Amino acid sequence: MTAYLLNLATLAAIFGILSASLNVLIGYAGIFSLAHAVFFGIGAYTGAQMALHVIPDVLVCCIAAAILSGLASLLLALPALRVRGEYFVAASLGLQMVGVTLFSQGGEITGGQGGLVGIPDPELLGFDVSSAWSFFLVCLAALIGTLALIAVLMRGSFGRSLMALRDSEDATRAFGKNVPALKALAMALGCALAGVAGVLFAFQIAFVNVESFTLDQSVLLLAMVIIGGAGTLAGPLAGTLLLLLLPALLSFAPFIPPTEIGAVQQMIYGLVMVLLMIFRPAGLVGLAAGRRQ
Repeated sequence: MTAYLLNLATLAAIFGILSASLNVLIGYAGIFSLAHAVFFGIGAYTGAQMALHVIPDVLVCCIAAAILSGLASLLLALPALRVRGEYFVAASLGLQMVGVTLFSQGGEITGGQGGLVGIPDPELLGFDVSSAWSFFLVCLAALIGTLALIAVLMRGSFGRSLMALRDSEDATRAFGKNVPALKALAMALGCALAGVAGVLFAFQIAFVNVESFTLDQSVLLLAMVIIGGAGTLAGPLAGTLLLLLLPALLSFAPFIPPTEIGAVQQMIYGLVMVLLMIFRPAGLVGLAAGRRQ
């Protein structure tokens, strides 16, 4: 039981980084993306390839994944500079579909449908961090660092500019802000952090394949941010904990057949989203905070 709970806590830390990175786009910049799982996947495949063929150092892999995912975010930035609202959502959906196709047909780079297996045990600056406790602490430190970085940036001029962009793109442009540059920087930051989460995920499960980076994953991340409270620092964490603990709790329910857990889980997700939009439209933490930070 201890090993199971520790594994769950590690995944919560990883998905906390991932949902916080998406919150940069949705909550602070007002950019709704359905392609975040693609950048999560780019980070995971980059980390796996670095570990397999270069060095299994978590820090080195995270830096490489952040750079590559940040550069790949230009694929999402280009349509974002030309469209807004529901048109950008459609563009990101198209990118998500293209990403899944490339992951599944990527040959030796992604391992195709079979994925990449045999990822070596992680190291950090020459120290072995493959034990469950050690790797949990690494993921926890990465989560704290991510939240600290976002908190500092969002309290500065960059963060205020992003929130102005979220509230009114035309007003932001009227005040002399470079809207295309703000959008590009916001996506580069969010996608780079998603790449870091991908590396940690690859080391955690020691196996990477396309099934972890589908549209369902992007929708789940979106639900984590919205349910927890977009535009708040703690909101994505609350949503992550709720949606990660729910499947674990359902697995212990004796009246639900194991084959039906997935369907029940999806029904509960949908019901929670509907109820929140009716009674707590700002999310769990958003309503308590009384405002977006």
